Formats: sequence, C-alpha cells, structure tokens
Amino acid sequence: MKLSVQEEPFFPDGKIGHFTNQNQETGAIVSFLGKVRSDPENPLEYMLIEHYPGMTEKAIEKMMAEAIDRWNLIDCLVIHRYGKLTPGEDIVLVTTSSKHRKEAFEAANYLMDFLKSRAPFWKKEITQSGEAWVESKEIDEVALDRWK
Repeated sequence: MKLSVQEEPFFPDGKIGHFTNQNQETGAIVSFLGKVRSDPENPLEYMLIEHYPGMTEKAIEKMMAEAIDRWNLIDCLVIHRYGKLTPGEDIVLVTTSSKHRKEAFEAANYLMDFLKSRAPFWKKEITQSGEAWVESKEIDEVALDRWK
C-alpha cells in the first residue's frame, strides 16, 4: 500500500509501470487517472486544491486499508495532488491489484468514490467570471452510499 499526497506533477505511465513490476503475482491491475477538466460555458483558468497535511493522509490510508481488507487486494496505490492545477493536468491516480478483475475494479471504484466525496480536500475553481468552492454533488453522495 502506497500513498502520496503531493504538489508536484507525477508521471502516470512510470507509476503504473512500477506498480505492475512490484505486483508480478497478481491476476488483475486496474488504474484510474483523474484530470482537471474545464467547462466550455465557463472556462476554468485553474483549480486550487487545499488539504490538511497529516489529517488527509490518515483518512486516505484508512480507506485504503479498508479496501485491501474488503476486496482482498494484493496492493494499492493512491497519488493525489494539491496546489494550483490547470485544465488537462493529472489530479489523482488510483491503482489496485488483486487475484481477480472484479475485486480490482470494485476497490478502485470505492477508493475514487471516497476520494471524491470524503477525503479532506477543498477545491476552489477560478474562472474568468469569478471563483467558487466546489461543493459535493448529489450524484457523488449516491455513489458513496452504495458501499455501505
């Protein structure tokens, strides 16, 4: 299990390649890469992501451990960025490995639903028309509820 909450960019190909090399005995590896996107109707200049060091890592590590136990994962990796990010930049990488694909997919979905709705990150979108904190969406809450 490896977690990195970092300001600097990461290189998904290298991270996934390293993870794959470390998990030779696995039957399935699933990766999700989240990127900063813009809205054509209100173009994003940049997104500011803030977090509380220590608290954020503790919360994510707890969910990673739960995913490992619940889906009998062999390994998992989460990288999440903070700071000033522009459209097209990578925000998050979640990679899971297990004996079977279903467990790897389920665990990756679970971790992303948690990261989207419950991980202690605060996101502010800065556009030409102003700035606003990103609120949790109902669809994200519904997605999280399915794991109860």
